[in-house]
Amino acid sequence: MKYLILVLTIAAFTSIILGFTLDVDYSKKLIGFGVLGLFLVVFPLFSYYRWKDKDLKDYMLTKENLDKMRKNQKREKH
Repeated sequence: MKYLILVLTIAAFTSIILGFTLDVDYSKKLIGFGVLGLFLVVFPLFSYYRWKDKDLKDYMLTKENLDKMRKNQKREKH
C-alpha cells in the first residue's frame, strides 16, 4: 500500500508539472487530473493507510483523557 501511494503521488505531481511546462492543448487537463488524483485518490488512501490500526478513542477529548493530560502536566511541572 505504501508503494502504491508513493507511485500515485509521483504520477499526480508529474502530471501537474508537465501541465505547467508543456505547451500543448491539453495542458490544463493534465493539471486538473493531477490535482484530482491527489485529492480524490492519494489523500484518502494515505489517510486510510495511516489510521487503519489506530483507536479513535485515544484521540478524543473524553473525561478520562482530560484527566490523564492533567496528571501528566502536574508530573512535568515537578
